[in-house]
Amino acid sequence: MGKAERRASRERLKQERLKAQQRAKRNRILGVVGAALVVVLVVVGGGYWYLTSSNTGDKLTADLPPQTLQQDGSVVLAKDGAKAPVVEVYADFQCPACKQFETAAGSTLQQLAADGQAIVHYRPVSIFAQQQAPISSNSLRAAAAARAAADYGKYVEYNDVLFENQPAEGSPGYSVEDLISWGEEVGIDDAAFGKRVEAENKIVDTYTGDYTPKLTKKAKDELGMDKLSTMTTGDLLEWGDDNGVDSSFLDGTYVKETLDATNAVNTRYTGDNKFEGTPSIYLNGSKMGNEAYNPQQLKQAILDADPGEVQSKPLASDEGAQPESEASKSAEPESDDAPTTDESPEAKE
Repeated sequence: MGKAERRASRERLKQERLKAQQRAKRNRILGVVGAALVVVLVVVGGGYWYLTSSNTGDKLTADLPPQTLQQDGSVVLAKDGAKAPVVEVYADFQCPACKQFETAAGSTLQQLAADGQAIVHYRPVSIFAQQQAPISSNSLRAAAAARAAADYGKYVEYNDVLFENQPAEGSPGYSVEDLISWGEEVGIDDAAFGKRVEAENKIVDTYTGDYTPKLTKKAKDELGMDKLSTMTTGDLLEWGDDNGVDSSFLDGTYVKETLDATNAVNTRYTGDNKFEGTPSIYLNGSKMGNEAYNPQQLKQAILDADPGEVQSKPLASDEGAQPESEASKSAEPESDDAPTTDESPEAKE
């Protein structure tokens, strides 16, 4: 290589190093800007959710108020005798947008409940129940374990831990071992909780590994894909029972409660209030828009609302659902009095 070529080579190296330094400087600047303002865009319920890092919710500074287990497996968080707006939170533990919502606004709702300014109604569902494992099994296994935690008055604490440990979509997660360990973490020291989690896991495995593929294939063959795509999980289970695909193994399980809750919300709301996915937030029975996904706007909307009525009934201490096989009895749920409760039908227009 001659002198001219060596000079040219050194010049190229110099220019490459200069460009690398400029890129590094630009990345450092972008990193600082990114730390100052993080914007997350998530499609939820037909709208767009913009969440900035400077727009986080309130921190919980008080003890949680009583948690009241309802007949449908949902949980009401409210001070005894509270007369306040009712905030229904429909969420799936495998839903990434639900995790974002809980991270941003979960503590705000809990603080409002602790202050007597809101009645928070947790309504877990499984929007992934008809999909393939592991997304369906993760969703159902977590929901069933959370329902078991509700028997011990620990639903809200367990809800938070589940979202903190949410597996990536498409990846196995919410193992039985972890679910039991997290129960201990939130203060459940009864071995019956672990047995219940194990029993529900067997139901999930049967549902996702055998029952759903068989049911889906039969429905597709006999009804066609167009019809199948319009059926809710509840519709499909009912059709299966009428056409030789028995779902009775689900009877008395928390997996079935979750499926029933999912079917119920699909029929409960119509028109502008129609349930379209998770997370969905309803304030006094009316579905909220994008303001639900901004913690400060959500708080203000609740504070501006009139008192509402809980659209479910509390579960009596001796009415806990039990699987008919494999699970030992769960501890009896606490019998805290529910806040203002409406005994009228749940349907809302």
